[in-house]
Amino acid sequence: MTQSPLPETTLRDPGRRSRPGLVLGMLCFVYVLNFLDRQLISILAKPIQDGLDITDSQLGKLTGLYFALFYCFIAIPVGWLADRTNRVKVLSVACALWSAATAACGMVGSYGQLVAARMTVGIGEAGGVPPSYAIISDYFPRERRGTAMAIFNLGPPLGSALGVAFGASLAAAFDWRMPFYIIGGIGVVTALAVWLLVTEPRRGSNDTPGEIAVSDLPPSSFASTVARFFANPVLLLASIASGAANFITYGISNFATLLLMREKGMTLGEVAIWYALVVGVAMSAGIFASGRLIDRFAARSRAAHATIPAISLLLAAPFFLGFAWAPRWELALVFLTVPMFLNSFFLPATVAFVQGEVHPDKRVISGALLLLVMNFIGLGLGPTWVGAASDFFRPAYGAHSLQMAMYALAPMYLIAALLFFALARLINRTRVVTEGSAQ
Repeated sequence: MTQSPLPETTLRDPGRRSRPGLVLGMLCFVYVLNFLDRQLISILAKPIQDGLDITDSQLGKLTGLYFALFYCFIAIPVGWLADRTNRVKVLSVACALWSAATAACGMVGSYGQLVAARMTVGIGEAGGVPPSYAIISDYFPRERRGTAMAIFNLGPPLGSALGVAFGASLAAAFDWRMPFYIIGGIGVVTALAVWLLVTEPRRGSNDTPGEIAVSDLPPSSFASTVARFFANPVLLLASIASGAANFITYGISNFATLLLMREKGMTLGEVAIWYALVVGVAMSAGIFASGRLIDRFAARSRAAHATIPAISLLLAAPFFLGFAWAPRWELALVFLTVPMFLNSFFLPATVAFVQGEVHPDKRVISGALLLLVMNFIGLGLGPTWVGAASDFFRPAYGAHSLQMAMYALAPMYLIAALLFFALARLINRTRVVTEGSAQ
């Protein structure tokens, strides 16, 4: 049954509303902290390994599977709750929780204690990104969401870069525990600022008047909402393709500093400067560029949300192989700059696509379901694969086992690109069927 267009006034927010630019800036900073906290273990991998005597496989599970089990699956009920309550307050409480747990990571004395602290970080971070996606979608209209999502998704590169520069510098000056204390404290203060300064927007307030208003949508149960997401082949394939790309992203980022220090001669001080610059500049530029490309080309074809990531992955693959091969860290960083620029093109594209495909009151849980698939495959399995491969290759390749593990990661570039090309074809096919049924 076709819904009649709704008057524009039904979609406007009543009362006070924060400025969109301020909201986007604050949410981006929260995401910076989210990713910075998440990446500290990887950034400080070598001193933590030395201090707690843990293997590459244990490190891979700690930064991957163990963290992802809580981060991915708790995001679903949190997303469902946020869709029915105040998303800003959910985000604020989540930020306070993961920040306190980050500080606790600096107090651990064993691998088991570190696992418990990281799982708690994962529980808190589960309530971070999905509410932010929905808040941004209700502050920015569809034609500006690609750029807005790209700016928001500068959180990972900026968080990684600041984590490398700030975390490595503090660890070099003091010890590996100090960064956890300081960054955790900053996060608690930020959580309070979000609670006080960001206004909850009305759901659907920036959608077109012809779209269904939230008040006209029948309430959905948790199970039916989840079932409808996974029953949609376009949304499901978008999530799986993004997961394959994220497998690469986390597989590299969670072991790059360890590879550069252990096998390519880089020091912690050099990591704090040069690796931080590569991550911060190249990845940030890539994410912002992809958002601009999506806003430009997706208006002509929705399939651009898939073809742009596919092409970027194919272009990045040979430079990633050069990074793994390079005998010295200076040359390795030159090669790594290109994958750092191209690897995350999929992120703004997929997020903007999924948020535009679902009803306004399903955006938080839809973002959470996207992250469930994307991060369980990428965050859960990517670092786990690389860590296990490194230990597998150690008897034969010794000091170069992590290099061989990176070679074992390379085929995922082709797999992810093929999945995105399949998604583009499915999007085009779905559009043709929809247009045909409307005639």
